[in-house]
Amino acid sequence: MKITVIGAGYVGLVTAACFADLGNEVLCVEKVSSKLEKLCRGISPIYEPGLSEMLQRNIKEGRIQFTDRIEEGVRFSDVIFLCVGTPQGEDGKADLSQVEEASRQIAQNMTDYKLIIEKSTVPVNTHQWVKKTVKRYIKDKSIDFDVASNPEFLREGSAIYDFMNPDRIVVGVESERARKIMEELYRPFTEKGFPLLITTPAAAELIKHASNSFLAMKISYINMIADLCEKVGADINEVADGMGYDKRIGRDFLNAGIGYGGSCFPKDVQAFIKIAEDHGLDFGLLKETEKINRSRRRKFLDRIEDVLWISKDKNIAVWGLAFKPNTDDIREAPSIDIVRELDRLGANLRLYDPKAMENFRYLFPEKENISYVEDMYDALKDADALLIITEWDQFKNADLDRVKQLMRLPIVIDGRNVYDPKMMKEKGFEYYSIGR
Repeated sequence: MKITVIGAGYVGLVTAACFADLGNEVLCVEKVSSKLEKLCRGISPIYEPGLSEMLQRNIKEGRIQFTDRIEEGVRFSDVIFLCVGTPQGEDGKADLSQVEEASRQIAQNMTDYKLIIEKSTVPVNTHQWVKKTVKRYIKDKSIDFDVASNPEFLREGSAIYDFMNPDRIVVGVESERARKIMEELYRPFTEKGFPLLITTPAAAELIKHASNSFLAMKISYINMIADLCEKVGADINEVADGMGYDKRIGRDFLNAGIGYGGSCFPKDVQAFIKIAEDHGLDFGLLKETEKINRSRRRKFLDRIEDVLWISKDKNIAVWGLAFKPNTDDIREAPSIDIVRELDRLGANLRLYDPKAMENFRYLFPEKENISYVEDMYDALKDADALLIITEWDQFKNADLDRVKQLMRLPIVIDGRNVYDPKMMKEKGFEYYSIGR
């Protein structure tokens, strides 16, 4: 099948690459020239394990191409995925200007039937605005088209696996023609037993926001339980394990720490709150979820102050800048608030992350008290404390004897519960974690 993908951001690029790897012909439209130049050479502008290799393989096989001309994309295929950005506005609403622009340009270049598929995360009933926009700007009013919703459920760091092995595929359609196209598109998945859920477009749009908001609630909930564990002397991991065995609850997203970040959960929770308000509903539960998540960073900073007393002139090593492992994404990352406050307090910060340092430098350029190191152990030399902010595997597998030898004081403040407290005590560390 021929497929057009408009937008080569995180969702669009993974979608385009994976559909190409399944044997489809894909044309991806990207208007940012610097990104387009990299993509044409098979270089992913974002870090996602396996993505560059997949791009290069499919470029070589002629299954994926890139262009900055949307008219070329519209001509190329009858199936068009909208994967443009929907950033958060100042009022919490999603900014849909890129969705409107792409819909308008599709309409202006249509000469025959098109199935326009929302892949970006959008508020409920955005499909109606897409339809209205296409009807307004299409030149030949007799041309038929459909609008469908097909939300993504990709986790950064494992997006290719998630695309190829979905828990479910959600498709919202309004016509039998659109339904048949979507069923054919996803036949390679349904033949392997992956569930395809056919809904209305409105239900599909809601499923995405409802799912992410529920997972965010689980994270905030377990973090509140972690605070209680610290008060009563319980271990949050034991509590989470006991909860997780209940099939109605599950163990996923019950890891205590310094809260969620990234491009999805913060934005989607705020957008869902605003969607509810626009329909006369008060999502107090989500407001509290958001409040708890914001407080986690302050609590971690308070823990640092409790342990070190004074941060000024202390040598503090920071392991982890990305909002989660296996990505270079620092959007809404807890590290930003933590580094900003420690910088304000005059700490000497040595920062390390396997993939996110280049992005972090844009926010925090090197200066007298902020430096970046290329090896995680270099951050530890004469350090008064080590902060763990992202749970990369290489931190979990660190040579702890070497860590202790390099540090001036063997103090580890772990925001992700990477290590076993008993083991750390036996090795002579002063170790602080979350909810234990």
